[in-house]
Amino acid sequence: MADHCLKTSTPEPTRQCLIAQISDPHIKAGGKLSYRQVDTANALRQAISKLNQLTPRPDLVLISGDLVDFGHPDEYATFKKILADLALPVYLIPGNHDDRQHLRNAFPEHRYLFQHNDYLQWVVDDYPVRLVGLDSSVPDKPHGELSEESLQWLDKTLAAQPDKPTLVMVHHHPFVSGIDHMDRQPLKRPEALADVIGQHAQVERVLCGHLHRSIQARFANTLAMSCPGVSHQVSLDLTPDGPAHFQLEPPGYLLHHWSAASGMVTHQGFIDPYPGPFPFYDANGLID
Repeated sequence: MADHCLKTSTPEPTRQCLIAQISDPHIKAGGKLSYRQVDTANALRQAISKLNQLTPRPDLVLISGDLVDFGHPDEYATFKKILADLALPVYLIPGNHDDRQHLRNAFPEHRYLFQHNDYLQWVVDDYPVRLVGLDSSVPDKPHGELSEESLQWLDKTLAAQPDKPTLVMVHHHPFVSGIDHMDRQPLKRPEALADVIGQHAQVERVLCGHLHRSIQARFANTLAMSCPGVSHQVSLDLTPDGPAHFQLEPPGYLLHHWSAASGMVTHQGFIDPYPGPFPFYDANGLID
């Protein structure tokens, strides 16, 4: 963990925290390709290598669900083995491809996953930015739901720290993306989540995965945003009844940078190598 994110003696205007987010690894075991096309294990390795090399180094990494493809124990074993190369603290939530019990069994050392008996929902208070993870997974269903119990827990959890900037992470998107086949499997009853979030002004972002694209939308007086996938992306097709297709667009990640002076700013980065950086200026000024 980076020192600047933990030191409580740091003067308030200079306090900051850098949080990386990746999503939807969809790991398979035995070198099997996802959808017979995508080497998701190698894609996650490349994402981890990228995160490890970022300067400044993030203080932590959030992974917003669909950690594996079918929720099998051997998939979680493969995911855990790859994740061991990440040189940063990491926090996980499940998606619709995950299995709660198999995930817990694979990561007994991730004690935050055991804060609740029935759901993998949690709160982490170790940083200047408070982290809240929600469990929207519904066994054997592609859509997401938050139970009344989970919503009440969220309301109580947020009320406990009303003055601390907070990120809320949930796998399924609580807004209409315009991608028809994905909007048939969103977070159900998003208005119930909005009712809770809208009562707590300290929520800086509602972070999600599932969409395999970087998409932003206003939500309950804050900003909801989805993270690109680390391997394949859902096709950007806004036509009604568009087909359920994916593309091998450049994979990406999000960086959420919070400072006491300027609040939360989010950047999108790309995992694959690309040319640059190149200078705008030389000794003669702006390059012509």
